[in-house]
Amino acid sequence: MREESFQIKKVLNNNVLIASHSNYDEVVLIGKGIGFGKKKGDMIEQTAVEKWFILKNEREQEQYKKMLPELDEEFIGVMNDVMQHIKSRVNAPLNEHIHVALTDHISFAIKRIKQGLDLKNPFLIETKSLYPIEYEIAKEVVEMLKEKLDVELPEGEVGFIALHIHSGISEHSLSEVNQHSQLIAKLIAIVEMQLNIVIDRESVHYLRFIRHLRYAIERVKKGERVEEPKILAEILKKEYPLCYNVSWKLVKVMQQTLQMPVDEAEVIYLTMHLQRLAKKSE
Repeated sequence: MREESFQIKKVLNNNVLIASHSNYDEVVLIGKGIGFGKKKGDMIEQTAVEKWFILKNEREQEQYKKMLPELDEEFIGVMNDVMQHIKSRVNAPLNEHIHVALTDHISFAIKRIKQGLDLKNPFLIETKSLYPIEYEIAKEVVEMLKEKLDVELPEGEVGFIALHIHSGISEHSLSEVNQHSQLIAKLIAIVEMQLNIVIDRESVHYLRFIRHLRYAIERVKKGERVEEPKILAEILKKEYPLCYNVSWKLVKVMQQTLQMPVDEAEVIYLTMHLQRLAKKSE
């Protein structure tokens, strides 16, 4: 097999093939009419291929193959443009599961919109604050879809797409990213209820607080230790007893949700964040 050519393993439709390549193993090929009249074992020149990507994971491949018959061929091409745009913007390789997961999500979102159904995103503000770069790229993706497919996705979808992008560039699965977003939203609700405040979602203190929560969750998942400044703990406990007690509640909720121990030192850092938020809301 010449290096610049592919060998067809399976024809999925007239415009999409599964093929093998000496350098990349199994790949998905996309090109107008490239599958027409072709069969397994045929060779195809790289110059005939408009777009292609690698799906090494067998489960991802199977999911993609099952999904394809339900997808419009123009949409498949646009989604490949979307993946290339995300890849160029993050300037890093993407986890291959994003090809399947994001294609499936956007396809379903477009169907819902056309049926007049709008799925609310309860974690939109948190997502925007936690993943600002991914959120910006997601906005660009929504613009691309509007321009190429004449479909307008609501802002809630920007948040969902941002989570997919974060999952695609991190080692976290989408379910894990969703779990973390839900946990952070739950912790914020506890803070507002216990301190009887409404947090300004645009304030710098709020941004710092939820980013602290995000990194705290990641530290817990990695088993990283946080050193406890004992003198500071005593001062905060005495000066800000309400914030200190609420911080303990947050730590217990984190432990229950993540099913992992959380360092007591987190109470101190959370207390300082809560004191700033409480003072700002006075």
